[in-house]
Amino acid sequence: QLSQAEIERFLVAAEALHLSIIKPFISPHCDHYRQTRVLHEVLLKAVRDVTGKEVEFIRWNTTGPVLPPKAG
Repeated sequence: QLSQAEIERFLVAAEALHLSIIKPFISPHCDHYRQTRVLHEVLLKAVRDVTGKEVEFIRWNTTGPVLPPKAG
């Protein structure tokens, strides 16, 4: 198991990789785009698996990811 400090370092590195993956403006029809999407999905899954939480550094239209309504 990773310590809390190791998890925090992992999240910093994951966020940097996330930003490097999403930064290039390439056509969604090219092979490079599709491969970066595959890499991105694996990265997000790894962050979820390690932390047990949704990826906090992802922001969709500055509001965060769409989440299902909370019960209660």
